[in-house]
Amino acid sequence: MGQIAATYDLMPENTDIDLNAVIQNISGALPEGVRLLETKILPVAFGLMKVNAGFLIDDSDEEVGGKLEEALSSIEGIENIECVSNTVV
Repeated sequence: MGQIAATYDLMPENTDIDLNAVIQNISGALPEGVRLLETKILPVAFGLMKVNAGFLIDDSDEEVGGKLEEALSSIEGIENIECVSNTVV
């Protein structure tokens, strides 16, 4: 099959969440077939920051997208995730 490059925004529960700790937990939470490419901490508004993370996803498993979103949502301190871009590579 192919591969998909996807970017997700991970929104913290509040401004007290250590986003560097969130980034460290991403790799351990990923399902098989997903590789972390890069992470950035970006401003949102009024002191709130978010983690922007890029992934390379092997689409041979039709459910890998749902597994990735479930894994990202399960990271402690993350309230919401959003796929902001994806493309076949």
